Amino acid sequence: MKNISILFTAALTVMASVTFGQSKQTLDYIQSISGKYTLAGQHNKEPNADPDKWTRFIKETTGKYPALWSGDFLFQQDNIDERWTMIHEAKRQWDQGAVINLMWHACPPDEGEPCRWDPGLLNAQLDDEQWAELLTDGTPLNLAWEKRMDEVAKYLSYLEENGVEVLFRPFHEMNQGLFWWVGRPGPEGTAKLYRITHDYFTNTLGLNNLIWVWDMQDLSRDFELYNPGNEYWDIFGFDIYDKGYDPWWYNYILSVIGDRPMAIGECSKLPSPDILTTQPRWVFFMPWAELVKESNNAEEIIEIYNDTRVLTRDEMPGWK
Repeated sequence: MKNISILFTAALTVMASVTFGQSKQTLDYIQSISGKYTLAGQHNKEPNADPDKWTRFIKETTGKYPALWSGDFLFQQDNIDERWTMIHEAKRQWDQGAVINLMWHACPPDEGEPCRWDPGLLNAQLDDEQWAELLTDGTPLNLAWEKRMDEVAKYLSYLEENGVEVLFRPFHEMNQGLFWWVGRPGPEGTAKLYRITHDYFTNTLGLNNLIWVWDMQDLSRDFELYNPGNEYWDIFGFDIYDKGYDPWWYNYILSVIGDRPMAIGECSKLPSPDILTTQPRWVFFMPWAELVKESNNAEEIIEIYNDTRVLTRDEMPGWK
């Protein structure tokens, strides 16, 4: 049995933020459980025509729905055509009490949509001159990127109109080396593109339902060089694939982010109950679509979903 008093306190936090309009209820809730509980999450990607495929797999395996549902705008024509299907599922999941996470595998700005995976999203990096153009107001690449943001914004605006808050995670795995947006440290690098995108959605377009996630991978330990600025992100996401749940990484992240919420933004192998005991600050874990089945057996999935520190959708306070 989970600690009902803590869950009730978290629910009151949500209600207070709605009543007084001080902040976003989802972020308030996540902050309230940090160090105490971890939300079970699940990513859903291809196909957008079936946007809860892997969430259903979790329900079939454990008897419970994840507390966090994740979708993706994606980049192939068939998935672009089904973006509204994915967005409507996001609203449905929100109405059922889930936290909503959206990713954006954006096509390179010098290409149109749709685009390929490789080369395309992968291994189609801009050269230095193109990168500088992308970051300069009014240039062709900069305007092309604004048009790309306008297209995505219509879906985010629909969610805002329907009261849905979104954990928004653009430019994930900034310290990786394959995506077109990654691997550019420093003030004029990937972090600046993140800031430009944040300011366009927030200031220019006036979207107020986004909770910004800054995301890195278990590769290079130079996170400070990719930090867009503490005023630009709310939750830190860490993608765990290569190094596992090394306590060195956990402690390093704490030294970078302080008391802000931190999450397992992506993973293949789920954390074990023992890991959550020694690393209690993870506010959610989110296995990557089919990898939850490929990298974990049913017993392991059931074990973590039944851990007393892991919250599922039926234990969420609900959104107002």
